[in-house]
Amino acid sequence: MMMSSVQPWWNQRPNRGVMVECALTKQGQHFLKKVAISGDPSTTNNLIRRFVQNSPKSVSLSTLCHLLSPSTVQPHHSSIALPLYARIAEAPWYSWNPKIVAELAALLDKQEQYSAWETLISEATSKLESCSRDLALFYCKLLEYHSKQSSERGFEIAYSCLSHLLHSSSSSIYIRRRVYEHMVSGLCLMDRPCEAENLVKDMRTKSLEPSAFEFKSIMYGYGRLGLFQDLERILVQMEKEGFVIDTVCSNMVLSAYGIHGECSNMVSWLQRMRNSSIPFSVRTYNSVLNSCPVIMGKLVDLNDFPLSIEELNASLEGDEAMVVGELIKSTEILEEVMVWDSKQAKLDLHGLHLGSSYLIMLLWLQEMRRRLNDSSYAVPAEVVVVCGLGKHSNLRGQSPVKMLVKEMMVKMTSPLRIDDRKNNGCFVAKGKTVRDWLCFGHELEKTEYAKS
Repeated sequence: MMMSSVQPWWNQRPNRGVMVECALTKQGQHFLKKVAISGDPSTTNNLIRRFVQNSPKSVSLSTLCHLLSPSTVQPHHSSIALPLYARIAEAPWYSWNPKIVAELAALLDKQEQYSAWETLISEATSKLESCSRDLALFYCKLLEYHSKQSSERGFEIAYSCLSHLLHSSSSSIYIRRRVYEHMVSGLCLMDRPCEAENLVKDMRTKSLEPSAFEFKSIMYGYGRLGLFQDLERILVQMEKEGFVIDTVCSNMVLSAYGIHGECSNMVSWLQRMRNSSIPFSVRTYNSVLNSCPVIMGKLVDLNDFPLSIEELNASLEGDEAMVVGELIKSTEILEEVMVWDSKQAKLDLHGLHLGSSYLIMLLWLQEMRRRLNDSSYAVPAEVVVVCGLGKHSNLRGQSPVKMLVKEMMVKMTSPLRIDDRKNNGCFVAKGKTVRDWLCFGHELEKTEYAKS
């Protein structure tokens, strides 16, 4: 089975080797603050010129990427994306990048800057017209980013161009497969899964068998719309055609149920995963806990949340209690996020959302206490909880997970403290100190804290 070249949200992984990241650097943050108070176009243009001249390549590109992202936390800044790109394009280090151009075009279309959009597309197609494969992949990217911006006009234009390519006799099997993948995915992002399903039928008439990617896209497309009977129908079809319902697919189902607050369906699906020996993952916890209103409500102000699994269970009821109960039964998640040896016991919360971090912390503390009371486990020299520095948070450097862990440690009078000397994204303590706290003094200290 051919692997898909499209990387949707459910299959993406952090890649520190990627040159362009949307995480805003401090330098980029400072630049955008200056732009926000600049007051006039001339001052803004001078700020952009100096920023590109004086910034490393990575900083300039990450700032542009941030402005192009549909999820940027400061959408009013996106108006400077075009002039910033124009200045970057003049830099001697810049290499023409079809991904950036497609993202910028989608943003311009969303802003109804149609003249600038047409100029950008014209320049791109002129540059790529000598290579049909590169041109096709550019239109695929264009379709992808227009769908992410929910831009009807741009999406229809890109879709029409790709449809034309499908009927071109010069298009290779590789190009046709990539085009179908992007068209199916794009239609689903535009909330048109029925059309995407018909497109899969069209694939078969062209002697191209759909992959799991197309089925997952359509299944999740129906799920996002709350059409759960169609979601189930696609899942049955996948199994009939020999595709495995794995953790990735299950997480998509859970996410679809979570969008519509279908906790009872999430309970049933988690039980199905367990009965089918489908392992839970970090994304399983994220997909489920993001949709638990009681837990997420307790983590908003960090003033009133349970400090143990027992207390948490007592505070929940109904379907949400059953959902959390299913997650707690899973033990493999701790093996994924924790390391234990004589030198170090480490919990890594990277990739975990706020609700997941909270539950995993409670499970980890419970497991730590069990192991530290078991003579078959050596007491590690050091205990570390890795939260990160907040580089990918909505506000750079302000990690909600780090704030949560800090509040938990304070309320539990934990010896784990932020390591300012080495890495202030970590909480660190000596292993014996943690053992004494968890195994001998934890309950007493909690009682004293409650009295105070």
